[in-house]
Amino acid sequence: MTDSRNESIRRDGLAKRIEPKLTWADIAVPEHQLQLLRTLAASAARPSHGSANHGIVALFSGVNSTGKIMAAEVLARELHLDLQRIDLTRVVSKYIGETEKNLSQIFAASAAGNAILYFDEADALFGKRSEVRDAHDRYANIEIGYFLQRLEEYHGPVILATDIPHEWTPAVRERIRLVVEFSLHDPH
Repeated sequence: MTDSRNESIRRDGLAKRIEPKLTWADIAVPEHQLQLLRTLAASAARPSHGSANHGIVALFSGVNSTGKIMAAEVLARELHLDLQRIDLTRVVSKYIGETEKNLSQIFAASAAGNAILYFDEADALFGKRSEVRDAHDRYANIEIGYFLQRLEEYHGPVILATDIPHEWTPAVRERIRLVVEFSLHDPH
């Protein structure tokens, strides 16, 4: 895909397009994980009717080197979608309004749902909402709220990748339709 908005988020360093080359035969995960991934692919391939969330949100949980990004690549190829790996170190900003601006740019670039948005280390942005004690707490809660709003409006699949899912706010967890836990265990 050569959409100029997608090129813009890559040029700004917010996302990296990964060319989906892997197939189901290329990933080695236990059978139950494979079935969950196939369920995710089938659900994402069907248009949702009457659903509040037009896209599908999945949580890929597991330490590094367990195959999360490889699985996302297989899904992108299966669904004939771009795979945009979101670099949260560039998205999250200490300056008021910049994180939301960056998120807006990412979601706008893929507004038609033509890409899987893969938020690597997503817990960096979408952790617990906290009790408001100062302006910083209030603003952090606004960032999470803004993300949830954009997530509701997105028409394509979103994968939140993390190694600490238990730290997530209930508002984020209730939007997750499928959880796939990846491990270092030998799948055979």
